[in-house]
Parts: sequence; C-alpha cells; structure tokens
Amino acid sequence: MIHKDFRCEFYFIRHGESESNATPGFAAGKNYDSALTDRGVRQAQLLGQRLKREGVRFDRVYSSSLDRARMTARHMLNAMGEPDRPVPAVDDLVEQKAMGWRGVPVEEVYTPENTAYIMSKGPDFIPPQGESLRMVRRRVSGWVESEIIYNEKVVANHKELTVAVVGHGTASRCLFQYIMGFNDPLLWRIAIDNTSIARFVFDRHGWSVVRLNDSSHLAEDAVSFDARP
Repeated sequence: MIHKDFRCEFYFIRHGESESNATPGFAAGKNYDSALTDRGVRQAQLLGQRLKREGVRFDRVYSSSLDRARMTARHMLNAMGEPDRPVPAVDDLVEQKAMGWRGVPVEEVYTPENTAYIMSKGPDFIPPQGESLRMVRRRVSGWVESEIIYNEKVVANHKELTVAVVGHGTASRCLFQYIMGFNDPLLWRIAIDNTSIARFVFDRHGWSVVRLNDSSHLAEDAVSFDARP
C-alpha cells in the first residue's frame, strides 16, 4: 500500500473578496482575472495572522494562476512571516470558465428557457466558451491526484505533509464533491466564504473531512468594515 505511512492535511482556501465579488449582478463576473479589493487584501492578512497565531506551518503552498488567488496567497504568507516564499501558480486550479457570459447581466443569461435547459443538463451543461462542472471537477481533482496523493515520489519521501491550496468557490465545490461523493444538488448548498478554510486529511484510510467554510478570522473584518461611515 503506497499510503500506509503517509498523511497529508490539506487547507483548501478561497481567495479574498475580488472586484467581481464586489460587483454582483453578472452571470460570470465582470472580469475573469479580477484583482482583490481592499477588503479582500485585509481578509487575506487576517487569514495569515490567524494561521500564524495557531502555529500552522505549510510544507507546500500552491495557488490558482488567477490574480485574486495569487495575491491572497501572497498577503497570507506575508502575514505569516514568510514574505519571500515562492508559490507555484497552477492553471489547473483556476475558476470554472464561462467566457461567453463574462460581463453579461444575470437576467439576460438566466431566462426561463435558458434556466430550464441548464437544469436539464445539470453538471454536464457547458456555458458558452466555458467548461461544465464535471470538467472542472476532473481538472482540479486530477491535479490533486498527480501532484500529491498519487505521486509516488511525494508519498515515498514524506510521512506527513501540510499543504495549502488557494483557489476559488465553484472549483472548490467541484473538488469537494470528488472528495466526499455527494450528489449534484449539494454543490450549491455549501457556503464557501472569501478566505474560508476547508480542511481535509488524506491518509491510509483515504479522505476525511475536518472542517468546512471556517472563516472565523473574518469576525474582525466584519466589525471594521461595518463601522465605516
């Protein structure tokens, strides 16, 4: 058994608030590679401060290649006292693509006819110039498998690893479905807040869930922003 003496704890982290998050009303956001807002930067800093307080040390840190994820990882590491740490930017971790809907108002996309068709196709629906949820799940889970859990060199040389992966909301939902095996409707019943942590362990027994949508570090963020004039 290649996993007999192997244990990996994953911290799957969603990026901080992006400019697209802060501009609702568009079916696929205004800008696919949108930057963090000031609030998103603060959320990433609070995340890093929390991880430092808790004594968390990552053996490996990865991020999606999109700017909002890369900058979340950078601000998190700065706050953890590791400003110069390199972070591989991974294309396989990017958010679901729906380029044909970018900047298009929700009401123009989700007409009754379109909504009925999308629901009939379920996770096999492919948006214009995009990818289905199944395609996203295969892309992200395939990276996790090849990079870590079925990488025989990694498994042979490390008994324990703690890994951070900074990514996106929908892509994370697809990955969690792969890990936990839940049915399709549950995809949209899992909250994934900005900079929230989802912790999973993979070891000789397979996958287990430690925690989902842990964003307790944002309590200070909510107070500071709600108090603004």
